[in-house]
Amino acid sequence: MDRRRFLLGLSNLAALSMAGQTQNAQLVQINIDPDRILGPIPADFTGLGYEISSVARPGLLSAANRQYVQLVRTLGAQGIIRIGGNTSDYSSFAPAGEAVSAPKATVVNEGNLKELGAFLDATGWRLIWGINLGSGTEQQAWEEAQAVAAVAKNNLLAFEIGNEPDLFSHEGHKTKGYSYEDYLKEYRRYKSAVRAKLPHAPFAGPDAANATDWVTRFAADEGSDLKLLTHHYYRECASPTSTLDKLLHPDPKLAPELEKLKAASASSRVPYRICETNSFCGGGKPGVSDTFGAALWVLDFMFTLAWADAAGVNMETGVNQLGFISWYSPIGDDEHGHYAAKPEYYGMLAFREANQGRRVGTNYDAEGTNLTAYAVLGPQKKLSLTVINKEQSRNADLIVTAKTHLTNASALRLRGPSLESKDGVTLGGSTVTADGQWKAEHAEPLRTQGHSCRLHVPAASAAIVSLQA
Repeated sequence: MDRRRFLLGLSNLAALSMAGQTQNAQLVQINIDPDRILGPIPADFTGLGYEISSVARPGLLSAANRQYVQLVRTLGAQGIIRIGGNTSDYSSFAPAGEAVSAPKATVVNEGNLKELGAFLDATGWRLIWGINLGSGTEQQAWEEAQAVAAVAKNNLLAFEIGNEPDLFSHEGHKTKGYSYEDYLKEYRRYKSAVRAKLPHAPFAGPDAANATDWVTRFAADEGSDLKLLTHHYYRECASPTSTLDKLLHPDPKLAPELEKLKAASASSRVPYRICETNSFCGGGKPGVSDTFGAALWVLDFMFTLAWADAAGVNMETGVNQLGFISWYSPIGDDEHGHYAAKPEYYGMLAFREANQGRRVGTNYDAEGTNLTAYAVLGPQKKLSLTVINKEQSRNADLIVTAKTHLTNASALRLRGPSLESKDGVTLGGSTVTADGQWKAEHAEPLRTQGHSCRLHVPAASAAIVSLQA
């Protein structure tokens, strides 16, 4: 940039700053550097996670369930369905048996799998399927794998063997002291049994709950024969300490965990995925996991994972391992055939609107405000900046600058009546319709000056800013 343009940019910035800071607002300057490319966001980054007991509910994951199909498709043209959870290590496959959806006695039959296969075709999403290692046998594993592969066809991404094997002793599946070495031996036996029938069967793992070192070791031991490294994450299990304030502030254990996963992925050249996650385990916490605050949390969480080079995330939804519909479910289910977009769904939808392209660098100082920002460079040099203000009552005034002259700018707002609200959430002024579709009603135009524009982001809200050079 020459001296004249530099001085002009400073004068424009000063003019914007002097335009008047909104009362009770923190002024934050965000500089976007589109030349600092951090990497792409995979097209199938978004995913949903289900207990295997969901599959045993006839008509749920079915192409005939048009409302549910549309709700999934609205989250993305591509994505990944993960079937597993604690119920998978208590489940069985009975081709002609009666379907049973129960926490520790689920039975999946051939009809359930055919419905699932058609559901994958209808949504365009792919499948990760968890095989019972906790209480199953090698024969049961290959019989089930064959049946799943037959219905999923090209939509099969990978099989996982065992759900949270690092907790098998705690769950009672294995004796006390069950170790990574024990798991690896069993994993390899089951894998060989499946491969004897399906020579090209793809695998992912180790699907650890907490033991990130299992993922590191598994990457070294099995990395040459894996589609994905998989790990789970929850802030904590639901308890009196599981507050909305805690959810909306950084988890000190998350960043170090992601660094280890990123390193394991880089060393093995196998992408990693957080394939089971949500706010608080055990179905979440009512009044926290089912609020607009959770929508802001999931939007920020998904970007956090993308910025840590994760290949994607599967947000748990629907019936959980305890047998009830989780409070954190993005897709609500009244268990009478009616489904709805819940607050967390809107956070996932906002991520869909903002993630098309490559991650690029930003520089900003939030000055102690609980605010984060993420920039993506899309086609035709279109920049997208997502700003999430998780403060309860502190607004933010932003001055956004880019390296190039901006010709136009607009914003989509993610809003709710309050952080605690369970209803009334909108994105771009619109709600998700009864049939599962969404279209922005209002893109707010923003005034640009040279390389800059200004944006007010109220407390407890987010904005997706589109910038065109």
